[in-house]
Amino acid sequence: ERNNIPVIAQKTGADAASVVYDAYQSAIAKKIDVLIADTAGRLHTQDNLMKELEKIKRVLKKHNENTPHETMLVIDGSSGQNALQQAKEFHKSIELSGITVTKLDGTAKGGILFAISDALNLPIRFIGVGEAVDDLKPFDAEEFVKALFD
Repeated sequence: ERNNIPVIAQKTGADAASVVYDAYQSAIAKKIDVLIADTAGRLHTQDNLMKELEKIKRVLKKHNENTPHETMLVIDGSSGQNALQQAKEFHKSIELSGITVTKLDGTAKGGILFAISDALNLPIRFIGVGEAVDDLKPFDAEEFVKALFD
């Protein structure tokens, strides 16, 4: 609401795949070009939640084999070495296509990104430096490295 973006949601506990499917159908009906399915709060150690992600991907592929076009893992910039294991598990389950790092507006540096990108051969797509829509910025390697040493 704060960013004036339509949101499709259901009650807490609803089947995640059906929520994403409803959002997908709504996006098609409204001729919306971009659909972001935010499945926040999932940990790689929670098997049932990881299986939900696999189901979401299967449901989307059943209706359009080219979906999803991007499957990004969003990493908290203050995460340490655990983020590498997390990324490996997510990649194994749902085949990631990129990484986004958030919370770089504070003291976090997000250095683990390079280890993840290298280990999984994944591009870093975006960095988040705040909570507004304009605070999600395309990743610029040169600028990022410079900020690491500031």
